Amino acid sequence: MEIKEFDSRAFRNACGTFTTGVTIITSKKEDGTVHGMTANGFISVSLDPPLIAVSIGNNQKMLETIKNSGVYGVSILKDDHLEHCNHFAGKHNPDLVVDFVEYDDVPVLPNALAHFVTKVHSSHLAGDHTLYIGEVLDFYSEEDGNPILFHRGQFRELK
Repeated sequence: MEIKEFDSRAFRNACGTFTTGVTIITSKKEDGTVHGMTANGFISVSLDPPLIAVSIGNNQKMLETIKNSGVYGVSILKDDHLEHCNHFAGKHNPDLVVDFVEYDDVPVLPNALAHFVTKVHSSHLAGDHTLYIGEVLDFYSEEDGNPILFHRGQFRELK
């Protein structure tokens, strides 16, 4: 068996063929302001106790924000949240007004398909990312709406 040089870009592209939903992860900074980031690294982990996990790059500001606050929210985005999706992915729109709602002092995006409020259960360093496993304190799920999808590096709509 011939050992090839690992191609990180090709690996990322291969992983990008797996279609995911899109979330906004939120938490409060020490000064009380809300910090949010768009992410697709989200999974359910356990029903008993109810646990979810998010994957956050070790160079992201969100990593320190969650570490300091001990809590985070996850909002699963609807197809009418594309502007929010881009805003929290780094394409800031200064005209976008985001009115978060709070549950147990944890901010989440209103009108999301679902949102989860968690306290950090554990964290695990995994290469260039950290997995934050959160114990779900509260959640909400909409009956209607379609998700934003992420596939091959692009946001897409369910059709």
